[in-house]
Amino acid sequence: MQQRLKLARPNYYQGILQLRDVNHEITDFVHNQIKKRNDVAVTKTVRYPNGLDLYLTSQKFITILGKKLRESFGGELKVSSKLHTRNRQGQDLYRVNALFRLSKYKKGDVIRTRSGEQVRLIQVGKKIFGKSIKTGKKITIKSSDLPRD
Repeated sequence: MQQRLKLARPNYYQGILQLRDVNHEITDFVHNQIKKRNDVAVTKTVRYPNGLDLYLTSQKFITILGKKLRESFGGELKVSSKLHTRNRQGQDLYRVNALFRLSKYKKGDVIRTRSGEQVRLIQVGKKIFGKSIKTGKKITIKSSDLPRD
């Protein structure tokens, strides 16, 4: 049986994992990853029409989980830090925010780029790669070249 993390301050958090445009599979994945850890807790959850924010007690875990999400599901990950306070020794203390946004495109989709070329996506992640239907050549696609519906 897993022991829950006891916090001296119930609203304590080191950062926020922001999930946008995600499905139940991804939220279940995140909650399962958190359950596996005895040293991480969710102190607050804020729901939005297009996603949710999880306030977590570990900066390192937030960045690791963000990378796992990008590798497993594709999509966009942005990690930023913000100065929160200074400790008694004068060191700056930061809070980390990781924004994960699921791409509406996935591996295998056939799209038409802005230049009009039809491409089958072979990798969707930090970089997007596709194979031209017409020529069979592998190409790198900028996210700005993806069609906006």
